[in-house]
Amino acid sequence: MDGQEAIEELIAQMARLPGLGPRSARRAVLHLVKKRDARLVPLARLLTEVGQSVRPCLNCGNIATADICGICAAGDRANGQICVVEDVADLWAMERAQVFKGRYHVLGGTLSPLDDVGPDDLAIPKLRDRISAEAVTEVILALNATVDGQTTAHYVARELEATGVQVFGLARGMPVGGELDYMDDGTLRAALSQRQPI
Repeated sequence: MDGQEAIEELIAQMARLPGLGPRSARRAVLHLVKKRDARLVPLARLLTEVGQSVRPCLNCGNIATADICGICAAGDRANGQICVVEDVADLWAMERAQVFKGRYHVLGGTLSPLDDVGPDDLAIPKLRDRISAEAVTEVILALNATVDGQTTAHYVARELEATGVQVFGLARGMPVGGELDYMDDGTLRAALSQRQPI
């Protein structure tokens, strides 16, 4: 593969990233090539490093450089609360808002018949195991206020009934159709403080 083919392949790969189309990817790649030493070389090094060292936390599904992430390893976060989120971006949104001091559980998606995502594709059994193993007394379902998110929340709540744990959902301050990753800190803070049983 010559240099031009490699650049075109890089553009094609970057165009697959969320928020980047072919034109934006082309501009980004040209910028990187022009600023080779200042941008391209450090970026390539970091991509390699992250690709080799980052992996999902074996406990909650967060991204970490160790088998267990810092949140799960922190003893002061073992307060009997688990906040269930759809993906890592939602976990990071909650952490950025600094409104939750317990532990998290990443489901890995939501139930979606159209996308062929069923209960077996989500980390629900692992959540049940954690409830008993970690003496959890409260589960907060912080799932997006979309149809799939709310369907998943009701399904998970039913699945957890036998555990005897209290199950809460975020308050309805979250707009319908809203996603956690796009909420401002004040909205997240209000929604979490006004959580309600499901």
